Amino acid sequence: MEEAARRVVTQLRESGHIAYFAGGCVRDMVRGLTPKDYDIATDARPEAVQSLFPRTFAVGAHFGVIIVLENGFQFEVATFRSDDAYIDGRHPSAVHFSSPEEDAQRRDFTINGMFYDPVAEKVIDLVGGRADIEAKLVRAIGDPAQRFAEDRLRMLRAVRFATVLDYDIEKQTWHALLTNAASISQISAERIRDELVRIFLSPNRVRGWDLLDSSGLMRAILPELDAMKGVLQPEQFHPEGDVFVHTRLMLQLLPEKVSVQLVFAVLFHDVAKPVTARVDETGRIRFNEHDRIGAQMTEAIMRRLRFSGDEIQATVEMVRQHMVFKDAPKMRVAKLKRFMARPTFEEELELHRVDCESSHRNLDNYEFLVRKREEFASEPIIPPPLVRGDDLIALGLKPGPKFGEILEAVETKQLEGTLRTREEALEWVKREYLLGRKS
Repeated sequence: MEEAARRVVTQLRESGHIAYFAGGCVRDMVRGLTPKDYDIATDARPEAVQSLFPRTFAVGAHFGVIIVLENGFQFEVATFRSDDAYIDGRHPSAVHFSSPEEDAQRRDFTINGMFYDPVAEKVIDLVGGRADIEAKLVRAIGDPAQRFAEDRLRMLRAVRFATVLDYDIEKQTWHALLTNAASISQISAERIRDELVRIFLSPNRVRGWDLLDSSGLMRAILPELDAMKGVLQPEQFHPEGDVFVHTRLMLQLLPEKVSVQLVFAVLFHDVAKPVTARVDETGRIRFNEHDRIGAQMTEAIMRRLRFSGDEIQATVEMVRQHMVFKDAPKMRVAKLKRFMARPTFEEELELHRVDCESSHRNLDNYEFLVRKREEFASEPIIPPPLVRGDDLIALGLKPGPKFGEILEAVETKQLEGTLRTREEALEWVKREYLLGRKS
């Protein structure tokens, strides 16, 4: 990819234009990492860029941005610009094509404001980005309050960079973030969601949690999580503290690599505890139906943040089922196999593990299910059915609601090992349903 990016720069340079690598790829190069993608900044106007390359498409020609396709890769080629006032917390009212110096000043953070000349093999740092990388600081370029007023999402981006890079947020930048956190609500749900996902998929996600909390962004974006503070739990099951502390501990115990649905199921598994908390006649704190109500709240939150249907469905299922794990050792074999055969089970098991390890630390149910998973691993946990609807019709049974009951009963016997062959299953159906015993 880098070679293809260099070719794009070379072609622009050979046509008499200035052209540099820009933004995050330069940050990664300064940090000694291989960039995942390359952005290019140039003094060539959008129409000149399009005339130089055979395969392009405009994604923001008004803002000077053209996508160039080169050797199977896409590169964002942007004309150096300065911006007029921002009128909607995201877009400038007008842009003016300008110089590298002015372009650097309009960018968000110093660590993202550097250029790299791939011909001279030289970093062009007009904003002090290298020093801030050395100091591990996220610092807004220029006036932080103005940078955040231009695009409110930059507040969340500051938290994301501090999380992913394990940097501190520079003092004035942090103060401006605290002052303006409530205004994050002006940003579209999709853009907020994307930053939250990047924060919580990071192995350093607990740092992200803490920054979202202390900045006030969590209260603005996810008030349902902020509401968990001070919600006490029975000490014999939760010696670690309130629901907020418990959830944070669970994030800490997750493996480095997680899916969207697992990490958000951790965030939301107890989201209904603040609204279901009751003290019974014995003085014990209870959260009746917090799993069912939590599933409803999870769906509402994730729809509000415009998650995909698949992500919502999986996360909601995990929240809904998370209390069922305590009953697993008492389940009959067929019920247990059906429970374990669900597509979200493996991640629910991990949710259960961190739920236990962050509270009472009793892993008996987890270990029981791990043993059962190994025991059931030699064959499909839900094998192909021994009997189908066509078989029931061939036996003389009339299609109807009873079919489902019969097929489920056969599957239960099959899962429990009572019926092993198609012949045994057909004989059992004849005895049970054709000889008048269950007519």
